[in-house]
Amino acid sequence: MPQRLWVGTRKGLFGFEQIAGGWSVTSRSFLGDPVSMVLHDSRTNRLYAALSLGHFGTKLQRSDDLGTTWREIAVPVFPEKPSEHPDVTPWSLELIWSLELGGEDHPDVLWCGTSPGGLFRSEDGGDSWSLNRAIWEEPRRVAWEGGGYDWPGVHSICVDPRNDDHVTLGVSIGGVWQTRDGGASWHAKGKGLRADYTPPEIAYDNEQQDPHRIVQSPSDPDTFWMQHHNGMWVSVDNAETWRELSNVSPSTFGFAVAVDPTNSSRAWFVPAENDESRIPVEGAMLVNRTDDGGDTFTQLRRGLPQRDAYDLIYRHAMDIAADGRTLALGSTTGSLWLSEDGGEVFATLSANLPPIFCTRFA
Repeated sequence: MPQRLWVGTRKGLFGFEQIAGGWSVTSRSFLGDPVSMVLHDSRTNRLYAALSLGHFGTKLQRSDDLGTTWREIAVPVFPEKPSEHPDVTPWSLELIWSLELGGEDHPDVLWCGTSPGGLFRSEDGGDSWSLNRAIWEEPRRVAWEGGGYDWPGVHSICVDPRNDDHVTLGVSIGGVWQTRDGGASWHAKGKGLRADYTPPEIAYDNEQQDPHRIVQSPSDPDTFWMQHHNGMWVSVDNAETWRELSNVSPSTFGFAVAVDPTNSSRAWFVPAENDESRIPVEGAMLVNRTDDGGDTFTQLRRGLPQRDAYDLIYRHAMDIAADGRTLALGSTTGSLWLSEDGGEVFATLSANLPPIFCTRFA
C-alpha cells in the first residue's frame, strides 16, 4: 500500500499519496468545511474526520474506504450541567481537538479530547461515546483555564503501547494528567514545569501548566517530549519529572513537536517568535531537531523559506511517519512541506492549501 498523508484544513480534508516516487493530491473531502482533526485507524483501515461547522455544530465523519465515501457518526455529548455548579465552563461540545486509537487489544476503542476540556471514549468505533467522569468530576478541573481558545481543551492523548489502560493527557491550560487504570482515576504530573504567565507563588503548580503539545515515544514509552508555552521539555521517567531544554536557538517558543517512532532520543520542534507575534523568528522558517535526547539541536532550513515567511505551525500540523524519516509540516498560510530524510531537506508539496490545522500519516 502506498504511503498516505492526510491534511485537515480550514476548508476541507486533502489526501496526499506517494505515487511513482512523488506525492500528489488524490482525494478531497468536505471542501469549504473546517476539519479540526483526522485519524487513520491502522487496526481497521477506517478514517475519521472531525468538522467544526459553526452554527451547525461539531460533526464526526467515518470512512471505510479511505475517503471515497463518508458516513456521519455520533459526536461526544456532555451531560446537562447541574444548577448552581461552580464550573464556569460550558457543558457543550465546541471542538474535537484530538482523536487517538486505543490499544491493539481493543480494536474498536477510540479516545477523543474536546474543548471544553472533556475526555471521551468509544468502544464501538465512534458509533457512541461516553464521557470520562473521573477527570470531568476531578475537583481541580474547575481551575483549568482557556489558552488559545476561550475554554480549556484536551489536545494530547498518549496511549501507552505496552498497556492501553495507561493514558497521558495534555490540557491547555490544565497541565499533564495520567491514568493507569483505563480512566477510573487520574493524577496530575509535571514536576519541573513552570508557568511564567502566573504569579510566582503558583508558577510550578501542576494545574497551571500550559503544554502546547505532548508526544510519547513508541520505542521507549517512558520518554515524553513537550512543547510548552514557556519552552521545551523532555521526560524520561513516564512524565513524573521534566527537564527543560534551554539555550536552544533561535527560540524555545512554539506549538508542534514530533518524536521519531524508532528512536526516543530524536525529536523535532518548530520555533517561533514569542506569544505576542507567533511568527517565524526573523521571518525564516526552520525546524530544530535533537538526536541526543535534547542535549544539542540542529537547525534544519533547506527547502524552507528564509525570508518574509509568516507561517505558524499549529500543534497538530507536524507529523512523522512510521519510518522515522518522512516528516510533514503544514502552516497557517496553507504551505505544506515534506522531508524524506528526517528534515535535512524539505520539498514544497503545496503553497496554496487553506490554513492547515493538522497533518497525519497513514
